[in-house]
Amino acid sequence: MIHKAYIIILVLMTSLSTWAQVGNVQGQMEIRGSVKGKENYVPISGVQVSTDKGQFTRTNGLGEFTIKASIGDILIVEGPELKTVRYRIKSGEDVDVLVEGYGSARSVQTQKREASSSRSALMDHQRFLDSANFYKKSDFEKSIDFIARSVELLGSAGNKRELSSSLRVLGEIYMFHNQYDLAITNFKDALAAQESNRTKLLLGKTYVLNGNYESAISILEPLVRVKNMVPYQRIELYETLGDANMELSNLKEAQDYYQEGLLIAEKNQISPKEIDLSSKIADAFASEDRVIEAEGFYQNSLNLSKKVAPERLIQESEKVADFYNQKNRYDDEIQLRKKNLDELQQLPKSAASTGQGISTRDTVTSQRINYKIANAYIAQDKLDEAIPYLEKSIVEADKDDDLVVQKDATRKLSEVYRYKGDYTKALESYQDYVAVVDSLYVRKEQEISRAARFNREIANTQNRISSLEQERELSQSKYSLAVTEQQLYEETSKRQKWIIYSLIFGIALMALTAFLYYRSNKQQKLANNLLALKSLRTQMNPHFIFNALNSVNNYIAKSDERSANRFLSEFSVLMRSVLENSEEDFIPLAKELELLELYVKLEHSRFSDKFDYEIEVDKKIDVDAFQIPPMLLQPYIENAIWHGLRYKEGKGFLKIKVWQMTNDMLEICIEDNGIGRKKSAELKTTNQRKQKSKGMGNIQKRIQILNDMYKNRVEVSIVDLNEDKTGTKVSLKLKK
Repeated sequence: MIHKAYIIILVLMTSLSTWAQVGNVQGQMEIRGSVKGKENYVPISGVQVSTDKGQFTRTNGLGEFTIKASIGDILIVEGPELKTVRYRIKSGEDVDVLVEGYGSARSVQTQKREASSSRSALMDHQRFLDSANFYKKSDFEKSIDFIARSVELLGSAGNKRELSSSLRVLGEIYMFHNQYDLAITNFKDALAAQESNRTKLLLGKTYVLNGNYESAISILEPLVRVKNMVPYQRIELYETLGDANMELSNLKEAQDYYQEGLLIAEKNQISPKEIDLSSKIADAFASEDRVIEAEGFYQNSLNLSKKVAPERLIQESEKVADFYNQKNRYDDEIQLRKKNLDELQQLPKSAASTGQGISTRDTVTSQRINYKIANAYIAQDKLDEAIPYLEKSIVEADKDDDLVVQKDATRKLSEVYRYKGDYTKALESYQDYVAVVDSLYVRKEQEISRAARFNREIANTQNRISSLEQERELSQSKYSLAVTEQQLYEETSKRQKWIIYSLIFGIALMALTAFLYYRSNKQQKLANNLLALKSLRTQMNPHFIFNALNSVNNYIAKSDERSANRFLSEFSVLMRSVLENSEEDFIPLAKELELLELYVKLEHSRFSDKFDYEIEVDKKIDVDAFQIPPMLLQPYIENAIWHGLRYKEGKGFLKIKVWQMTNDMLEICIEDNGIGRKKSAELKTTNQRKQKSKGMGNIQKRIQILNDMYKNRVEVSIVDLNEDKTGTKVSLKLKK
């Protein structure tokens, strides 16, 4: 009796403990709150928020958090740069936790850590997307879960591109699992987040799969005008437009699109698409009963398939066999299908049994091929030939658990036996058919049940992702509000910036004005220099003519009429050349040397007893590459003859030498062994001393102006030739 009392007390204590725990769990609620700096109310992100009961979370980018807790629990807020705060929950209302010592100007280390955290989040987002793509075909639940986690990582920031990527992959998952309505919804949401040709192409494909052909055309046709699309996307665009028009019986438009895609595929050597498009063009021609064209493209697809993979060749061969069946070419059909059977048996078992590499809409299997061969024999009333293939089809279908083909083949075998009058075997086959139908019915019920459960899971996951997206949009709205407040603060400093910009603009305007003024002065100086050069040239010509006429006068005075005529003839040639060059700042060196040679010849004819001359030009010099101011050397030669050689006792010598110093500079030397500059100055009359030579003065002014305009192109130096002050050497250096 006492023992029973102990058991009863123990049960009561256990029950009370359980009720207390249940009550405690049931008393938990979601507590929402935020963590901000006490001094300036700046939201603090990444802060650890926990309860004394073990619940844990972190604040988001806006400093907000959500945690499960009960009234009376203690919230613990802590972080590496924060003073730990403890707060007791008194009600289910929102909690605002203010932290001391958290200023608006955070440390550089904190900012770097937040930037690093943002980059890490984006890397995690991409990793989740890669995982979703990996499980897209094999595990629906896992792939959807990875998508949800990738969306959850985006937080309150914009990240439109990343959100669009997540929604696009989600649409691809739904499209693969034949949930076309959900796929279309997610593709549209992805486009709303960010425009993308890839997403539009996927949306168009899904419209075609869902039977919305007009919608597919309306969204894909504008992409035809897009220029920067990669070749493979362009091929898929034309193929999908062709599929949509094919379904709408717009055969001409479908063929045109297929042909455009085929041209790009051939140009870029994309063999799988060449096969697809050739086959689809053949289908279009077959629909128009254009047999020759259809056979040509079918043959092209077969030839291309041989280069790709045996599985693809079998698939294309079966399409051609179906074409033969439509055209009642049963012998060709049977021959081709038998060949396909032989090639299918040579494939590895994994590829042959699963239909690897072959479209899921019409998986090529040996039982299906045998069934079609039997149908071709039946169409020709060759019932005995059909029976073995029907029996093979039944055996192989039973082995592969293909109840659909087994059902059709068993029913067809029963009909064949009935046509032959073998009612016993017909009855046996029919009974087998009924048994297969019962099994198929049970399986269909199981598939319907699984599909219903699958649809519920899809709805739950889609609702979960939608709720995550709504939370993200709400957080983004709050974030945008915070940004707007910051922008309002920045707006107050804009006016000050405008004042600074105005001052900078004023300084820039003044600098521009000074530059324009400087340039105007420079242009005016250039114009003045040009005018001065022209004036000096006009002074040089009369001076030269005056000296030459003195020479003619000398011949006339000597009554040497023949010499005067010859001199005047050569002088006229010289004057014509001088006048032609009088408007130029520079003339070719070759032309100047010709004029000098003519001038020296004229002077030598007057003073042949006073001097001989030589003009030496280095053969290596490209005289056409150098230019020289006209009449620049003549005054120096004239001085050498008139003031140096003319007064020399005995016969003198004048040498003009041109040689190249560097690639860009040559030197012209005028040497005479006359009486020299000192002796010549002593012989001058008082009147000659007062009047400075106009020719030499003009030369100096011209050189000064030209060097100022063309940056030191001409350099002249005059020295005594000998140590006893006799002879003179004029050196003129000329740059190219």
